Amino acid sequence: MAPSPRDAAPGLQEQMNEISEAVNKTIMRLLPESDLPEAPLFEAMRYGTLNGGKRLRPFMLMQSAKLFGVDMARARRAAAAVEFVHAYSLVHDDLPAMDNADLRRGKPSTHKAYDEATAILAGDALLTLAFEVLSDVETHEDPRVRVELVNLLAKASGPHGLCGGQMLDLIGEKQEFDLGTISRLQRMKTGKLMAFACEAGAVLGKASEPMRKALCNYAYDLGLAFQVTDDILDVESSPEAMGKDTGKDAQAGKSTFVSTMGKDQARARAQMLVEQSKRHLHIFDNGRADTLKELADYVLQRRA
Repeated sequence: MAPSPRDAAPGLQEQMNEISEAVNKTIMRLLPESDLPEAPLFEAMRYGTLNGGKRLRPFMLMQSAKLFGVDMARARRAAAAVEFVHAYSLVHDDLPAMDNADLRRGKPSTHKAYDEATAILAGDALLTLAFEVLSDVETHEDPRVRVELVNLLAKASGPHGLCGGQMLDLIGEKQEFDLGTISRLQRMKTGKLMAFACEAGAVLGKASEPMRKALCNYAYDLGLAFQVTDDILDVESSPEAMGKDTGKDAQAGKSTFVSTMGKDQARARAQMLVEQSKRHLHIFDNGRADTLKELADYVLQRRA
């Protein structure tokens, strides 16, 4: 499901659609249909990855790579890898042992479309496929670049990143969190993978350390803003509009930005984070990073 034209400026929308289509083609090449006995695994992997989605992280990676003149075929492979990790996290996040969600991107969750065991294996396979893609010479001829990409993605998706954030999310069902802990949870669960997406483009282009740092800081602030708006939409929107179950955080008793701050303060915080994220991009002159700034505004204004 591409972002609604109501939510993104026409120029940004066109770019998002183009990159989404290009990355989807790369994903389909990396995940071909199979007639092997284990074909249901490949079907579930394709379902979990190609079943809609904004392709926000691939877009961030492609735009970052563009800043440094990276070959777009290489960038698309790295973008597919980050989407594999994101898709794996959603497949597992929806499982009964986690959020127990029946709906994802407007369609049945992977474990509903297949079964729990297949969904677990599909998530595992998507995660490992991401590292296979990044470590392949087609992604970059320099082995040091490939090793760094693998290392950064492992950190972003492991116990100090996505998995650690998900553990905090589960603990939050039984324990009330303060604002600092909620921010740390979301930085790990959402921000680290977004930061990888932006930094990966810079790594592929062998960019300077200050530029890499600027992109990471942009992504961390944008990731928090994304989650604040997600918390607001979880309260205000409907499953039909969001394409996923809503109101589950409140049902589970989780502490969120909205439950801790209230909607008005949460909106103000999202606005502050978006403006802060854009300031990190001042290092890029002549409007080179304007598309990333537009993306920040889209994250604030999105309705799904």
